[in-house]
Amino acid sequence: MVVGLLILDLHFPHARSLKDKRHELQGIKDRLRRHNAAVAELDHQDVWQRSRLGIVTLNADASMVESILDRVLRDVESRLNGVVAAAERRFL
Repeated sequence: MVVGLLILDLHFPHARSLKDKRHELQGIKDRLRRHNAAVAELDHQDVWQRSRLGIVTLNADASMVESILDRVLRDVESRLNGVVAAAERRFL
């Protein structure tokens, strides 16, 4: 079994409150459900314009895990009302 972890550092330059940021994050979480991946905010919970998300998926096939993480990253980048400042992948 292969576990893939994608850590995304996000920047929301237009967010003016935690409510703005949380609204954007909820949209991301809702969209990522279709990729069969779990999502959690890992850091910067009390900062208006930043967030660190952890996205995890697992499969018996390493290439499938990599493919899912690729699709997740593309989906977030294409629909995010902000910037992906950094993306890191880890495989366990």
